[in-house]
Amino acid sequence: MSLIRRSNVFDPFSLDLWDPFEGFPFGSGSSSLFPSFPRTSSETAAFAGARIDWKETPEAHVFKADVPGLKKEEVKVEVEDGNVLQISGERNKEQEEKTDTWHRVERSSGRFMRRFRLPENAKTEQIRASMENGVLTVTVPKDEVKKPEVKSIQISG
Repeated sequence: MSLIRRSNVFDPFSLDLWDPFEGFPFGSGSSSLFPSFPRTSSETAAFAGARIDWKETPEAHVFKADVPGLKKEEVKVEVEDGNVLQISGERNKEQEEKTDTWHRVERSSGRFMRRFRLPENAKTEQIRASMENGVLTVTVPKDEVKKPEVKSIQISG
C-alpha cells in the first residue's frame, strides 16, 4: 500500500489518493484494467500535487492553493454532492521546438485535483474564489453558531 501524499490518517477531511493495485501485474502498470486512472506514480503525483492550505476563521473556511503560472480560466472550483469542494486544473507542457535542447525539466505539468469534505456549517451557496499572483483563494462562509436559548425556571417552595 502506498499513499501518494503523507498526511494524518485520522483527518476526516483528507482525501488522499491511494492505489490499492500498486505492485499487481494488472494494477497501475501500462496494461492496467483501469486506463482512465493515472498510470505512473509521477503522473499521479502531478495529478494530486497542488499544495493547498485550509484555515478556519470565525466567519469562514479559507482555502489557499499555489497554482503558479495558471490563468483563472485553467482552474475550476466546484462543489459536488452539496458538501465536497473540488479544486482542479491543468498545466500544459511548453511547446517544444525541434531546435531546442532541454538541459533540465523540473516544472510539473499535467492535471491536478484536490477534494475537501466541507463541514455542515459551510454555506456552499455563498462560496467565493479569487486568484492573485499565482495563489487561488476560495472562501466558504460559515453559518453563525446559534447559542442555545437558556430559560430560567423558578423554583417554588
